Amino acid sequence: MSDHPSGHEGSASEGSASEGSGAEGLGSAQAHEAPAGAGSVQPRFPDPGLPPHRHRMTDIDPRAARRAERQVTTLFLLSVLGTLLFMVGYFAVQLTSLGAVGLSTRLLGGGLGLSLFAIGIGAVHWAKTLMSDKEIVEERHPARSDEQDRAAAAAIIAQGNAESGFGRRKMIRNSLATALGALGLPAIVSLRDMGPLPGTSLDHTAWKKGIRLVTDPTGQPIKPEDVPVGGIVHVLPEGVTDLDQRAKAASIVIRLEPEQALASVPADRRDWVYAGIVCYSLICTHVGCPVGLYEQQSHHLLCPCHQSTFDVLNHCKVIFGPAARSLPQLAITVNSDGYLVAQHDYTEPVGPSFWERS
Repeated sequence: MSDHPSGHEGSASEGSASEGSGAEGLGSAQAHEAPAGAGSVQPRFPDPGLPPHRHRMTDIDPRAARRAERQVTTLFLLSVLGTLLFMVGYFAVQLTSLGAVGLSTRLLGGGLGLSLFAIGIGAVHWAKTLMSDKEIVEERHPARSDEQDRAAAAAIIAQGNAESGFGRRKMIRNSLATALGALGLPAIVSLRDMGPLPGTSLDHTAWKKGIRLVTDPTGQPIKPEDVPVGGIVHVLPEGVTDLDQRAKAASIVIRLEPEQALASVPADRRDWVYAGIVCYSLICTHVGCPVGLYEQQSHHLLCPCHQSTFDVLNHCKVIFGPAARSLPQLAITVNSDGYLVAQHDYTEPVGPSFWERS
């Protein structure tokens, strides 16, 4: 009987000991997970810092620096050469043939592309080889506009000037200034054409009294019987070789029934029609595309670029699309040899509207 309490006490003691051991084990685990420093958080990753600076060849070898300087200068001078090619293509090449137009286009595009490319590559090569490439850490600070900040900004600019060598490397500085200065010439030349320089040249074409109508591109003069009813012929003034003049004077001849042709024009222009043949400008009054599509059944002229549609039976007035004006009409007749000729030039400007005709 007396052995049982002792056994219970022993069990209780063992249980207490076990609980104590569990508490100690939990405490040990918590102690293992707790940070080493009381109340502080240790960084998960150490700060690697900046890598050691690797000097370039131009930083340690003066000859390499001079060689890089000459390379940058050569690139800037190559830009000047590209600008000169642009100027040659604009001024020296006369646009008298399609080959000349192609040559001028290649000189303009290639020259301007070379000029911009050489300046860009020269600037990148300058920065990569001669300007300072050291890693700099700048501490954040409030942005202010007081004297101290302005002085600091001036010091930074002075430091950048010193590190880039802009003030010290005169050959690079002068060649860059020359390249950038020359690069402004193409802009001046191109913008110059957008001013009032054309004068009254847009008001007139190469058509004059008595000039024969010849087919484009064969250059054959035509007689009224060469154009069948419902037919259409592209024509130019005879003897005109200048591309600009040919482009402005390009016209279209259409033959209608004589009654339709007379009814399609105002009463004061009926003598501009000959044997049912009417002649209008080929240049769309929207943006200058060739109006070369003719619907014989509906007597409509269509511009393929923006779908402007002109009614031949109503003095080529616009019936659809963005064009704002009718196609100008050219007065025609026949000469003593029976060939179609112009009575005079167009009485209004051909092509798109401009400032004085909007």
